[in-house]
Amino acid sequence: MDNPSAHKQTPQAACLVKAGLEAYLSIPQDPTYEASINSYFSNTAKLRPACILSPKTVEHVSAAIRALVSAKEKFAVRSGGHAPLEKSNNIHGGVTIDLSSLNSIQYDADSERVTFGPGVRWNQVYSELAKHSRFVAGGREGETGVGGFLLGGGNTWFTARQGFGCDNVVSYQIVLANGVIITVTRDMHADLFRALKGGSNNFGVVVSFTMRTMPGKEIWGGVTMTPKQHISDAIRAVTDFTTNVPNYPDSSLIVGVNYAPQVKDIVVIGALVETRGAKDSPAFAEWSKLPKMMDTTAAAKSMIDMGLETALPSNMFTTWFTLTLKNDVRILSKAAEVHNALVDELKSYVPEGDFVTQCLFQPLPTIFGQCSIATGGNVLGLEGAGSDGIIFQLNAMMKTSEQSHFAYEKVKASIETIKDFAGTSEGVLQDWVYLNYADGSQDPIGSYGASNVRFLKIVAEMYDPDGVFQTLCPGGFKLQSGRKYD
Repeated sequence: MDNPSAHKQTPQAACLVKAGLEAYLSIPQDPTYEASINSYFSNTAKLRPACILSPKTVEHVSAAIRALVSAKEKFAVRSGGHAPLEKSNNIHGGVTIDLSSLNSIQYDADSERVTFGPGVRWNQVYSELAKHSRFVAGGREGETGVGGFLLGGGNTWFTARQGFGCDNVVSYQIVLANGVIITVTRDMHADLFRALKGGSNNFGVVVSFTMRTMPGKEIWGGVTMTPKQHISDAIRAVTDFTTNVPNYPDSSLIVGVNYAPQVKDIVVIGALVETRGAKDSPAFAEWSKLPKMMDTTAAAKSMIDMGLETALPSNMFTTWFTLTLKNDVRILSKAAEVHNALVDELKSYVPEGDFVTQCLFQPLPTIFGQCSIATGGNVLGLEGAGSDGIIFQLNAMMKTSEQSHFAYEKVKASIETIKDFAGTSEGVLQDWVYLNYADGSQDPIGSYGASNVRFLKIVAEMYDPDGVFQTLCPGGFKLQSGRKYD
């Protein structure tokens, strides 16, 4: 790095220097430090750690964990840096372990599996697999990192057919709190294998994922834009679609009632995909009736192309919350109404072109949970879901920190308004909270159900008895308060 001696003057870095990792450290005076910070998707996550460690090998990660635990230094772990939650993948004044350099991707034709490091993003995985005419159940937005996505469950274009992204992982390599590197599969460390399927960053640092793949090279899909006057029609279309997912498991639909700064108005967005590449799937019959201001749907698209079309704006201050709603027109209509009122509130404080909002509806049919059982199960708690749901996400992306503080309170109040309405209509709000869309004030792991939470705590006690990943690695959604490092 630019100023090696300065690393020794940084207390948080001293243990890493002693462990022989000085060559992989950067501090605020170094260009590599700023490059790492600037590469986070959301400005909300661009905290200022005392130093950043950029390990080049799995052994470097192991040495770092041993050193940090011995010195009782707090740290964060960053994979793709896409999660916008403050402190989930970065830490102010501590040590951030940036896994970006663990970015190898290897496809094995004999096993039809792909192995990759946590530093890659989904578009890179798709690009490599396209050479072999294979798909994998990964992120729908190409710039999303693989690590947090898979450890949080991972909803994909393939969920109705393959289960969640985590259900397609067949092997993990993980560095435990004591620095030991182990391989985790359905047959080796089976308890930890299941815990990692939705249990987030509570057990160690995952340094490699191996996933099963599927044949395929091109999809049918694209994005549509419809005038806001047709919000009611769009809501009826997505509820109809959700009911019919079991009949058309290769078709996916995401609906957004969004404020679009380019038109300075609310519009209805649809993201449509048919993973076999089939055009005119009956699944989209109701959606096809909506008038379109824009329509990019086409055959012969790559996963990379589709990921670019669904990309969110980066380098903004992001607020997002999530709820799981019943697949019911009443509650979805209320959510859209609350979103539109939120836009009016934001306009009173923020210039019209300075923000983006999203009121997203994503089908959560019972078949999603059922698909997970065949692969050994996960900890998400959806296997016994009694009715179809909708993953609802309310986002606000602002240009400045001041605007974001204003927006956060307004978005949070909007969520409470929707929950209050749900209280007047029995059964329209479900308990489950999708971890990858949750705000830090929410409790997604608690929503997995008491038995799954109990299981996760037992596994954490077994593999991390001192609670390192509950306390020294404080970011993200924790299982419990640790003991030794409180």
